[in-house]
Amino acid sequence: MDRENVGLSIYFDNRMLRILLLGAISGFPWVIIGSSLSLWLKDYELSRSTIGWAGLIFGVYAINFLWAPLIDRIKIPFLTKKIGHRKSWIISLQALILMCLILWSLLNPVDNLEMVILLGLLIAISSASQDITIDALRIEQIAESERASMAAGASIAVVGWWTGYKLGGMLTLFVADYLDSIGVINYWQLTFIFICFIILLFNIGLLFIPENKSDDRHNAQKKDQEYFGHNGLSAWIISTIISPLSSFFKKNGLKISLLIIGFIFLFKIGEAFLGRMSIIFYDEMGFSKSDIAIYSKGLGWITTITFTLLGGWFSIKSGVVKALFISGIAMAITNIMFSVMAWSEKSELLFAAAVLLDDLAAAFATVAFVTFISLLVDRTYTATQYALLASLGTAGRTLMASSSGTLVDWLQGDWGIFFIITAVMVIPSLILLWFIRKKFKFS
Repeated sequence: MDRENVGLSIYFDNRMLRILLLGAISGFPWVIIGSSLSLWLKDYELSRSTIGWAGLIFGVYAINFLWAPLIDRIKIPFLTKKIGHRKSWIISLQALILMCLILWSLLNPVDNLEMVILLGLLIAISSASQDITIDALRIEQIAESERASMAAGASIAVVGWWTGYKLGGMLTLFVADYLDSIGVINYWQLTFIFICFIILLFNIGLLFIPENKSDDRHNAQKKDQEYFGHNGLSAWIISTIISPLSSFFKKNGLKISLLIIGFIFLFKIGEAFLGRMSIIFYDEMGFSKSDIAIYSKGLGWITTITFTLLGGWFSIKSGVVKALFISGIAMAITNIMFSVMAWSEKSELLFAAAVLLDDLAAAFATVAFVTFISLLVDRTYTATQYALLASLGTAGRTLMASSSGTLVDWLQGDWGIFFIITAVMVIPSLILLWFIRKKFKFS
């Protein structure tokens, strides 16, 4: 499709509705192990430190690439033949999440804290694992040659994730609040049963998503396995782990592959540094929790959804690599706006402008980034390669941004300088992108 002639009508392709559902399925578990678990523990008067340490379960999302090769290769007995390889994994992992929720509904966290956290960890592992195959199924909904549709699909996937997380969370909290208001003692336990019904609805919708059941991917994987020694167990293990990596390096060459990995690792670190400290900054600037909720959360959700769709369209029109350059520069500029905010008097207008423009830049960057990774993967090892590349980006943001508070303290609370440093952080990734820009036909 000629990208010059692509309009917003591309979002009305029936496949986008399927991708929206997949995104929502991916985002919804964060409601369970994020908002719901934290408030459940708080309502039982457990300490802030306990609630904070419980958040460590999110760490599994940064390492799900370790078991992605197994999910790409192992078939679920009976289900794979009936509904397809990808959907069988998603439904099996959703069933595990349902079992954990049912067990949660029988527990009191004060008396069974270890079990509650263990079940939360199992939900996180199941969620991180299903993300591997959800991303693969999303990518496989669109042909490799459909660059414009891939960009549109990436933006719809991001919209779906935020919809599952934000709207699913809002609905869940409304139910918990209502049950509490009418005097139900174990209102969180009943809320978990309500969440089970939402998950069941997701799975009913999932069954209507078509999946390519051809043997092309299986035959290609089998061919790689034979290269390592026919059909022995050791050959299966080696081909499962090595082949996805070797195909990536063969496709791009060693030098370009390393530059791609460096770019993915570094691209969104500045954004992560800002995001990790933004709430603290708003509080120290004197903004109330209501101000933060209105500007950062409420308007933030609306603008994120809007700009994500526009970002996908922009990536289609300009090309993914150009979109990455422009969105990277935009992220740096909007970070500097926070420096202006830090060096100015308290202003709600400036606050709103900084947040809205930051959301715009972040949304554009996220769509371009997801599209870039989606176009890189080999369809023989879709799940493994996407999980590995996405985890590299997550690891970069998680590992390096954890020092953001230390950096602010080292700067003796000079927020203006801090935000300028976060703006500069995008430069190394853009230098790497410059060196690889001509290597991609989808640029």
